[in-house]
Amino acid sequence: MMMMEAFGRGMHVVAASTMVFRSELQPMMTPEPVGSSSFSSSSSRQRDLVFIVNPRGCNGKTGRQWRKILPYLQSRLGKECNILESITSGPCHAIDITREAIREGADAVVAVGGDGTLHEVVNGFFWAGKPVTSQMKDSTHSTALGLIPLGTGSDFARTLHWKDDPREAIERVARGLRSRVDIGVISGESCENHYFINVADIHLSAKAGFYASRYKSFGKLCYVLGALHAFMGHQNQDLRIKFNEGEWETWPQLTTVCVGNAKYFGGGMKITPNATPYSGNLEVVIVQNFKWHDFILKLQKLYNGTHLSLENISARSALSIELEDISGNGGIHIQSDGEHLGFLPKKISVLPGAIEMIC
Repeated sequence: MMMMEAFGRGMHVVAASTMVFRSELQPMMTPEPVGSSSFSSSSSRQRDLVFIVNPRGCNGKTGRQWRKILPYLQSRLGKECNILESITSGPCHAIDITREAIREGADAVVAVGGDGTLHEVVNGFFWAGKPVTSQMKDSTHSTALGLIPLGTGSDFARTLHWKDDPREAIERVARGLRSRVDIGVISGESCENHYFINVADIHLSAKAGFYASRYKSFGKLCYVLGALHAFMGHQNQDLRIKFNEGEWETWPQLTTVCVGNAKYFGGGMKITPNATPYSGNLEVVIVQNFKWHDFILKLQKLYNGTHLSLENISARSALSIELEDISGNGGIHIQSDGEHLGFLPKKISVLPGAIEMIC
């Protein structure tokens, strides 16, 4: 064991090539090779790879799986890289760790867990409405985003056709091939920007995501149970919507709006089937006048992505979308990647190629 000073407060070397990183802040579509890059193999220094692990993910399964794959990760990457492990202690901790890692020059930050962990790491790439790297003295350095999907949903990985295989994910990290992906940004009155890589949704589906957390012990079925729970007392609402800075439109009896940077949410529901994180656009799917029995009868179509032909479902591509509650009561929920973000009014926009991702 060797001792050395390493980046990040509270981080220390625990093995020759494995370090622990702990912030003290409290809480497919195959990409086109054009524009892709990879880690330089000619560099003499070891790359710093920060693995952010949510041990409580998937009812503790994520932590158990991580401990099983860590020896393989060390043997596969330990000679070439400094493997920096950080265990999150609670909500938003991954955001703090990611920002600190980027500022200290990490080559990659790898989310280990489900879509919730990935969501927090993505938000850590930004600070005060701008990319963290753009606020650094050495703005030429780029930290890549990586993912080892070990969570309940792993919906973003589905869009990229990645298998549920941690060793395959480690091989992606080892290759280090990078490609730029789009990021969605949500802004509203008197609140800071919030970022998402997968899907943002409004009204019924946002409430369903909130209730799904109560049924985590049922695995992926928790999303269906959450949706049925959300229908209890649900009322469709008239909303005003503006696309691409155009004119306001009134949409009556709106059940839900899903804005996809990727295809899936809710544990495999292909809700925005035409979305890709390489297109420079968001796909907006609007569902009107749905009842609970419509959800049950059309569930299979929602999961396999053939629902766009159904009556009362509309879809379009957009650079931005603004939404307002006509009633003015302020009770229309919004969430992104499973995190509740309050209520309308909100604006959702795309940031094309905002992050380099290990693909």
